[in-house]
Amino acid sequence: MTGVDEEYCEVVVTAGDADWLARFTRTLVEERLAACGHQLAAIRSVYRWQGSVHDEPEARVALHTRRSLVPAIVARTAELHPYDVPCVIALPLVGGNPAYLRWIAEETRPA
Repeated sequence: MTGVDEEYCEVVVTAGDADWLARFTRTLVEERLAACGHQLAAIRSVYRWQGSVHDEPEARVALHTRRSLVPAIVARTAELHPYDVPCVIALPLVGGNPAYLRWIAEETRPA
């Protein structure tokens, strides 16, 4: 098995509408771009956008997937997300339950 940090990652995506984000997550799971998504329906996002500081409610999902699928997730997010510049960041996994990691591999498409 390839090193965990080379093969698997968590991709974080945020959105202003928790229901939209849940539907988006389901789309990615159905398309086998992610094995699952763990969503937090209520987060608070403070950010600078177009010269102003904003303080807004948002939702956040952590997708478990293969690192090789990150470009496809970024592309699908660009197609479907309502934001001009959506948050999509990939964080490497440095360890985990080997059975869970195998499950991620089984439930996602090859690169």
